[in-house]
Amino acid sequence: MARQTSLFSGRPSELIGRQVAGYRIESEVGRGGMAVVFRARDLRLDRTVALKLLAPELARNDTFRKRFTHESQVAAAIDHPHIVPVFEAGETDGVLYIAMRYVSGSDLRHLLDVRGPLPPQDTVRIAAQVASALDAAHEHGLVHRDVKPGNILVAEGTDSDHPEHVYLTDFGLTKKSLSLTGFTSVGQFVGTLDYVSPEQISGRPVDGRCDVYGLSCVVYETLTGRPPFQRDDDMALLWAHQYDEPPPPSEALPGLLPAVDRVFAKALAKSPDDRYETCLAFVAALRTATTTGSTDSLTDAVPDRTEVVEALPPPPWAQPVFRA
Repeated sequence: MARQTSLFSGRPSELIGRQVAGYRIESEVGRGGMAVVFRARDLRLDRTVALKLLAPELARNDTFRKRFTHESQVAAAIDHPHIVPVFEAGETDGVLYIAMRYVSGSDLRHLLDVRGPLPPQDTVRIAAQVASALDAAHEHGLVHRDVKPGNILVAEGTDSDHPEHVYLTDFGLTKKSLSLTGFTSVGQFVGTLDYVSPEQISGRPVDGRCDVYGLSCVVYETLTGRPPFQRDDDMALLWAHQYDEPPPPSEALPGLLPAVDRVFAKALAKSPDDRYETCLAFVAALRTATTTGSTDSLTDAVPDRTEVVEALPPPPWAQPVFRA
């Protein structure tokens, strides 16, 4: 498998057409710091899958192996319409792999790069689907810890009332909220800087409210076109997440109702105790604020998932959202 060390050497084309386990690799879909995702063909069931391969040099590291094994176990344990299902995970010739449903579409990062900020009603509808997935993970005792636009897949929906179907993906950095020991080094946090919670940065224990913070950062960017904190260097950005007050989104997007600012002030609170208890509670508050301009009657009670996801107004898309 020596040639597979080229996985992260800038020549992924060397793997195209090759077989890994029972999958024939067709094209590269994306890559991150520790893995590359390919579109592949399941030769046993004759279906298209997304095949994630861990870099061989990292697979030899016991910490990374545990993290990858944990990813497959976590993702396979949750059956939810807005979480990408896992078909299989294993090891072949020293390479760890995980096969998932292939989602034909785009991701929120690409959508924002191409279209810019989305209208509030579009934003809330997408956020409700992500929130539903996150709360389902939290009910399993799991925390995603890396909610970002690139991990939110946007596929074509079923009809005009549901113009897109959103999937949350990449639970590779997910942790059991009550058993984090051994997966990260002391002083190390897991997450993406634009969306990382203060407690992750400081190394404190995390629970589902960590994902409330990350989701609110993503939704803030979806509404305004930029994340809540922008700084010239990484250290300044980490400091801002921990100590600076987020600017009201109405400063970036004039015309937003004052109630929207109050919702984000709560969702982006430095202390988890001051945030919404669930992701759906945050989305419900945001929906009310964008439609009525009031948050006076809102509570942190978990709203019905169907009510939150289905009752959102379906605005027309100005252009096609989806790409193969």
